[in-house]
Amino acid sequence: MDDVITGLHAVTIHVTDVQKARRFYHDVLGLKEVAFDEARNRAVFALPGTSTLLTMHIQGPGEGGREPGTVTGVIFRHPDPAAACAEIRRRGGAITVDAHAFEAPGGKFVRAVIADPDGNEFLISNRPD
Repeated sequence: MDDVITGLHAVTIHVTDVQKARRFYHDVLGLKEVAFDEARNRAVFALPGTSTLLTMHIQGPGEGGREPGTVTGVIFRHPDPAAACAEIRRRGGAITVDAHAFEAPGGKFVRAVIADPDGNEFLISNRPD
C-alpha cells in the first residue's frame, strides 16, 4: 500500500491577536520566527529539531478549522517539563496543568500543559518515543 501521509509540514492554530501570539511564541516559548505577513495577520515559527512549522493567523469567516482557544493535543518535547514550566512562568506564560508524573503503556514520563494567550493548550512531555 502506498503511504497516505509522508510527513508533517505544519501545525496551524487560529489566534485572535497575531501580535500578542508572536510575543508569546517568541518571547515566552523561545521559538524562532521565520516569517511574518502583517497584511494577512500570519506568523510562522520553526519548531526546534524538526522541519515542521508552527503557523498562526486570525481565522477568516467561513474558513473552517478550530476556533481560537480550542487547540489541544499538540505535544512539545523537553527533557525536564518542570524546568520548562518554571521558565515559561518566569517569562509570563500560563501553565494550566503543572508538571506531573504520568504512566502510560510503554513507560512513565512527566508532562505538563501550557496555554497561549488565546487559551490554545499544548502539552510538554519528556516521553522519549
